[in-house]
Amino acid sequence: MTKRSVHPATIVLERAYEASPERVFAAWTTPEALLRWGSPGDDWEMSYERFEFREGGGDLCRFGPKGGEVYVNETRYFDIVPNERIVSAGSMSSSDKRLFAGMLTVEFHAAGSGCRMVMTEQGVFLDGYDRPENHEAGWSQMLDQLGDELKRGRAAA
Repeated sequence: MTKRSVHPATIVLERAYEASPERVFAAWTTPEALLRWGSPGDDWEMSYERFEFREGGGDLCRFGPKGGEVYVNETRYFDIVPNERIVSAGSMSSSDKRLFAGMLTVEFHAAGSGCRMVMTEQGVFLDGYDRPENHEAGWSQMLDQLGDELKRGRAAA
């Protein structure tokens, strides 16, 4: 039997993008955009079974390395202020094990002609199945990929 444990942690990541807050916000609002930049590894696959970007809505996403473990992320959107912030809560599981539960806040601030984005994940890592370092590394890669997406001009305006 697995020893039960709870490891709370807060991860804060900031990025400066040469794109307007509107463009950066838009990159978070459609599954098509998220599928281009929102995977934590080059060899990972990702799909959405449901995507309702609205207050009270939610999404269900499956992702993981090709041929490897499949993770399920469920999200509920609580507060959306267009071009300013997104507040959601979610959980991640794999093989019927709950790995993580937490809240995600993404803020979009005008900074000259660009955007300063602040992402804060406040969560609990459950029963030793996941670690904050994994989330920080995954989010860092995804936010760098978002920057590449914005440079290519592919993220919606």
